[in-house]
Amino acid sequence: MTQPKMPDYRALDDATTEEMLRDFTGERTGWVQVGPEKWFFPHRYTEQGQGFYNFKARPDDTWVLSYPRSGTTWTQELVWLVANDLDFETAKSRLLAERFPFLEFSMFNHPELTEEFLEQNAGDEARQALVRAVTVPGYEVLDKMPGPRFIKSHFPFSLLPNILESGAKMVYVARNPKDVAVSWYNLNKAFKTQGYQGDFAKFWRYFRDDLTPWSPYWKHLNQAWSNRNHKNVLFIFYEQMQTDLAGVIRKVADFLGKSYDAEQIQRLVEHLDVKSFRDNPMINGQELKDCGIIRPEAEFVRKGKSGGWRDHFAPELEAEANDWIKRNLVDFEFPLSNNNWL
Repeated sequence: MTQPKMPDYRALDDATTEEMLRDFTGERTGWVQVGPEKWFFPHRYTEQGQGFYNFKARPDDTWVLSYPRSGTTWTQELVWLVANDLDFETAKSRLLAERFPFLEFSMFNHPELTEEFLEQNAGDEARQALVRAVTVPGYEVLDKMPGPRFIKSHFPFSLLPNILESGAKMVYVARNPKDVAVSWYNLNKAFKTQGYQGDFAKFWRYFRDDLTPWSPYWKHLNQAWSNRNHKNVLFIFYEQMQTDLAGVIRKVADFLGKSYDAEQIQRLVEHLDVKSFRDNPMINGQELKDCGIIRPEAEFVRKGKSGGWRDHFAPELEAEANDWIKRNLVDFEFPLSNNNWL
């Protein structure tokens, strides 16, 4: 059977590429814009994109989908525990990245940078093995995994073309784009695979102008929102997790066909507390720090709160961001009064 062809792509223009290669030192080749939406990815998408596009979801899969830094890790741990009968023992002894693989992280491991990581970890076979492991495309890893599989992806629905018809369960989490931008900025500084060198104001403009991976943000959100009533899609807000985590847990449990009593839910709420998250080596990226992919001083799990954007947005930038949000929300019906996006 002929496989569907991934959307056409084009290289980012030379002038923007030259500037961005100075600001994002983890990428050494450049970026591409994919399809009519101009989804933004590092150049390795040209090598691996067809494999991602043809990846087949299975009926017993459970996916967590989002634009980056929207509460993805928090949601993954919640979903995995709800689906696995609150198996805290395994959750505390096995890396989340192993329980819930990230489909497309391999795109962000440029071969030159991988060689640098291998040299940095010379003599430590375990760390070198991890460096090599994260370069393997997720579709190769997941194809070999028995079900039920748990899969994280930041791809929009249009780049996962069989997922809605597969029977898989999908939880999509959305977050205030100002908080997303701040968290995304910090991650791009923390991960050497991105290696961002600039300040927040410049990063905000890259994000606003759809020049950070998995952008455009609003088109990503719109595809998910348009599918929110699909029987196998659950759309949740990060802000709702902040204000009523127990309620979101019950909603996810119902979606996944599980039922827990108040005491069990409270135990999960306590496990998901951000302070516990920060100190949990199964979740906080410690293995990536150990091998140098994340800078040792960086925090993969940060404050875990809403409204942290206020510490980064000067008044002029805040006004610009609010105008940008209002203009892009014209076609949405988000319950903003509950989510404090402005």
